[in-house]
Amino acid sequence: QVQFVESGGGLVQPGGSLRLSCTGSGVIFRFNDMGWYRQAPGQQRELVATIISGVRTIYDDSVKGRFTISRDNAKNTVYLQANSLKPEDTAVYYCNLRSPYRAQGVEVWGQGTLVTVSS
Repeated sequence: QVQFVESGGGLVQPGGSLRLSCTGSGVIFRFNDMGWYRQAPGQQRELVATIISGVRTIYDDSVKGRFTISRDNAKNTVYLQANSLKPEDTAVYYCNLRSPYRAQGVEVWGQGTLVTVSS
């Protein structure tokens, strides 16, 4: 059974930083391209950062230059370092495969971790 467990969110002031972590079970991250997604209130979930073959990274324009995705294969963990946070970064953040994992045709997601950027 595949599970994703995200952590590290919280309340932070504009300009602050957070480091999000995601561990997985039932799936080996180093064999997959991984992504961080976020879903703001009333919005669709969007892919904001991707790590391909553990090396190449791709970022949405909204986070480019501020967020960094990385992976620790030994810990089967993916990280998202989020710097210079803005109120518009407020969302629930999730990790998943670059193409979200499906079981019996249904996408599998963790509970996510809430990031709130507010003064």
